[in-house]
Amino acid sequence: MEPTREVKTTLTDVLDRLLDKGLVLNADLVITVAGIPLVAISLRAAVAGMETMLKYGVMEDWDKSIRGLNKEAICQR
Repeated sequence: MEPTREVKTTLTDVLDRLLDKGLVLNADLVITVAGIPLVAISLRAAVAGMETMLKYGVMEDWDKSIRGLNKEAICQR
C-alpha cells in the first residue's frame, strides 16, 4: 500500500487565491460553414480582487471615480 496525501481545499480557499492572484481568460471563437469562417469573436476576461487589479494598474480611473462619488455622497449628508 502506498501512502496518499489528502488535500482538502474549500471553495473559500479557491476564491481567496483567485481574488488574491487573479485570473485572465482568453478565448478565440471562430464559426465556420463548409470551411469558410463566418464569424470570429475574441474574448478576454480578468477576474481579481480590487487590490490586485490596482496593483497591476487595471481600473485605476474607475476606482478613483467611485471613491470620489462616495466622498461626495458622504459630504452631502
